[in-house]
Amino acid sequence: MVANRTELLRELHGEHAAQLSAFALRLTGDRARAEDIVQETLFRAWQSPIVLEAPEAARRAWLYTVARHLVIDEWRSSRSRRELSAADPPDTPIADETEAALESWVVAEALRRLSKEHRDVLLETYYQGRSVADVAARLGVPSGTVKSRTHYALKALRLVLEEMGVTS
Repeated sequence: MVANRTELLRELHGEHAAQLSAFALRLTGDRARAEDIVQETLFRAWQSPIVLEAPEAARRAWLYTVARHLVIDEWRSSRSRRELSAADPPDTPIADETEAALESWVVAEALRRLSKEHRDVLLETYYQGRSVADVAARLGVPSGTVKSRTHYALKALRLVLEEMGVTS
């Protein structure tokens, strides 16, 4: 069993380490920290044999999600250690949009994995804010079809996000 896990981990490393390292480098901006993130991500995969035996798409999604969470956790812990003196407040507060950007990336990736019909109806109703009647006219389908596609598109999106390792 251990030898099998070792072989699966070697395979996982060979297939994903370079891309995962580039992803972590983009998130951290530091090559050494990115390597640490990749190492910790692969170590967690080693600890989760189910991940090692999962289908390719699920493994990749799991790896990227874990790496992203590690970067966020590291950022949060370093932020909490920084202290500001009350005598020297910052000039202007800087909004951190890291979490929003990462969530946006994950949702965009999940939407790309949906069928064209499901993706179109979600983009029109949720992102463009159009009414069912407007969407029906734009897509050339009955209103009832828009409603059912929206229902099933949301279910499919939830499933894709779960496969990517995103939990509510």
